[in-house]
Amino acid sequence: MSEPVMDPRFEYSVKQTHIVRPPSQNLATFGVTKVHYYVVTEPVYTDLNPAKGHPEAVIRDGVVTAERPRVVTPQYLLNTEGFGTEAREFLRHLQHEYGPYSPGLLYGYKNEPQATEIVSGEPDEVANRIARRLDEEEKALAAVIKGVDELWDVSLMKFIFELTNHSVQSNMAELQSSGLLETKQGVPNDARRRIDWMINEARKGNIDPSDIHKELKRWDLFEEYQDRFFELFKRR
Repeated sequence: MSEPVMDPRFEYSVKQTHIVRPPSQNLATFGVTKVHYYVVTEPVYTDLNPAKGHPEAVIRDGVVTAERPRVVTPQYLLNTEGFGTEAREFLRHLQHEYGPYSPGLLYGYKNEPQATEIVSGEPDEVANRIARRLDEEEKALAAVIKGVDELWDVSLMKFIFELTNHSVQSNMAELQSSGLLETKQGVPNDARRRIDWMINEARKGNIDPSDIHKELKRWDLFEEYQDRFFELFKRR
């Protein structure tokens, strides 16, 4: 499988991104994590009018919500829709390298941008000022990122990647100590726990049974759970 070539603009944005203040807490292992972020950039129009007198910075803030990390396997991901040819080839490589049922973590994120403002000051100065304020307020789940204006979302993605990479060891250790990485017939205990939760939520009307059906098919567990699944329709 050939290595994909990164767009030069993306590569530049990644290299120019600096995490000025990371969160002081890792992503939660057994719950949802909300991180308030501030991406500080130099306005793109600075290059168009470098002679402008006073330096300015753009501040974009928002919230990234990280779902509870889920234990998955290469086999599970191969049964999931939405992956392209190259991604599926990579999953087959993982399956061959580590085995079809080796557990790993899948993280899900949602980004909610909130506001954008332009302020006076050099971007580095503005970013450090925000970081000091967050330190004084003891905001454990807040981050400041110095990025690139036209591709600020790439800068945000670099932050998310680094936060995930920093959290994965502690998340895996906590799941291991809870027995949720152990597998039975190729299915991690964490997956069975999630399916039980989904069924209980469906009984309350909070989850569509079709979502449970998809999850059971991805784990090849429909036959084992079919009686409990069909009971959902008897209750309606």
